[in-house]
Amino acid sequence: MRYLFDHRKQLQSRLAKRKIFLFLDYDGTLSPIVSHPKKAKISKKCKKLLKRLSLRQKVCLAVISGRSLKDLRIRVGVKSIIYSGNHGLEVSGVKLKPANNLSAEYKRTLKQIKRDLNKRLRQFKGAIVEDKGLTLSIHYRMTPDSKLSGLKAAFRRTVRGALAGNLIKVRGGKKVFEVRPPIEWDKGKIVSWLLKKNKLKGATPIYIGDDKTDEDAFRVLKRRGITIFVGEPKKSSAQYYLKNTFEVIRFLQLLLNLMAG
Repeated sequence: MRYLFDHRKQLQSRLAKRKIFLFLDYDGTLSPIVSHPKKAKISKKCKKLLKRLSLRQKVCLAVISGRSLKDLRIRVGVKSIIYSGNHGLEVSGVKLKPANNLSAEYKRTLKQIKRDLNKRLRQFKGAIVEDKGLTLSIHYRMTPDSKLSGLKAAFRRTVRGALAGNLIKVRGGKKVFEVRPPIEWDKGKIVSWLLKKNKLKGATPIYIGDDKTDEDAFRVLKRRGITIFVGEPKKSSAQYYLKNTFEVIRFLQLLLNLMAG
């Protein structure tokens, strides 16, 4: 990966007078990573930049997150943009919706897993079982390192049967496990779907994210857009990296200036 601001002039030249479809993750991208998911907030400056970008005729803006759609819309709070929660399973801001009908069996399984996890993980300090409606997130950022192996073993025991029966799918992230439906749908799929529905024909897609779940989108856009990882440079399918959320804000300002001519 290349440090984005070392290639600022090339990017400005590439994006000048172009339409842009900007995709943004939430946690770790718009908001810094925090100890508890409820504490994750975006700054006033970031929100102001998102509002101003959303008003530009040549910009389409989408926030895509593992959070529930309702939670995401409240936290970002910008009207007239696209929101996609639960890794693309929920969408607002577009007329049509992706056809992701989840079975009654999956919903029953998810409820049972939630009950079992709440019981089994009670002994592990700092563990959080977050119910996001269509998925579950098991956060262990606040769990002591000495307890992590026990927590992970308890999690595996809980989901083992449902995984073997192809009733669920499990993905890992930054100090989190995600329990999702057993369908081929992720951030890469929702990005591709939104690009097909996009009214800004010929728009250059830009995707900014910081976690393993964003890699699906990086791979989809590798040959057709600009992909940016947030954090210390590491192995990623992204083309560029920014060091932190403060540099994301700096990049948003750069885009706004470019769109304003």
